Amino acid sequence: MQKKDYICKLKKDYTNMTENVITEGEFTYKEAGEGKAIVLLHGLMGTASMFDDVFNYFINNGYKVIVPELPIYSLPLLKTNVKSFALFIKKFIEHKNLDKAIIVGNSLGGHIALYLSKHYPELVDALVLTGSSGLYENAMGDTYPKRGDKEYLRKKTQSVFYDPKHSTPEMIDNLYELVNDRGSVLRILSLAKSAIRHNMKNDLPEINIPTCLVWGKQDSVTPPEVGTDFNKLMPNSELFWIDKCGHSAMKEHPDEFNKIVHAWFKKNNV
Repeated sequence: MQKKDYICKLKKDYTNMTENVITEGEFTYKEAGEGKAIVLLHGLMGTASMFDDVFNYFINNGYKVIVPELPIYSLPLLKTNVKSFALFIKKFIEHKNLDKAIIVGNSLGGHIALYLSKHYPELVDALVLTGSSGLYENAMGDTYPKRGDKEYLRKKTQSVFYDPKHSTPEMIDNLYELVNDRGSVLRILSLAKSAIRHNMKNDLPEINIPTCLVWGKQDSVTPPEVGTDFNKLMPNSELFWIDKCGHSAMKEHPDEFNKIVHAWFKKNNV
């Protein structure tokens, strides 16, 4: 598959997964609701649809919710890193004229949110991190996804969740195409190296933004001790656990995730 065709397919997949998709210049995003702005940031292997239940819940509870598409497979390779994505979200927040925003990030999305909060705290009202990278992670497990081995990819995708039923055939097909496209593989590797370079351990004590940490007790990608370390290092954080839950709490247990986050919003007047 040619790079141009592949990016077009990703755009089509994003559009099919969501309604009311808006494209303005370099930004493609979904938006609905009125009130305080929540920006949802998906992970490296995730899509906007991972947040569908969060999106629908909060637009019905007095918030404006926005899900931007991260340009993971369209930026030049040299700009495929955490810093560039944080700058992209900075530009997006400014483009939307948001008076601060709540940033919710899963996996890579959490790492981007942390980098943004470190360097542009004036843009961030509060953070919600779930299975965030930024300290350390196991990525896809002990080895990188094997090209051409769909069964291997199926097992690795299932291992991200506590309940393998959440690993849909569509997810596996998308990952299969990713790891069999050279340009996409190079970008994934570039992001993995960038995440290591941009370790946030020394920065976290300086991030005083109110932070809600929601962690799956059975997360095998960013294990429970990662959530515990985030909570120890961040001066204004609170940690919540969800049992029988892997790396994507908002997907596996959306009702519990939304309940925890909404209660935390109310408690902290967010």
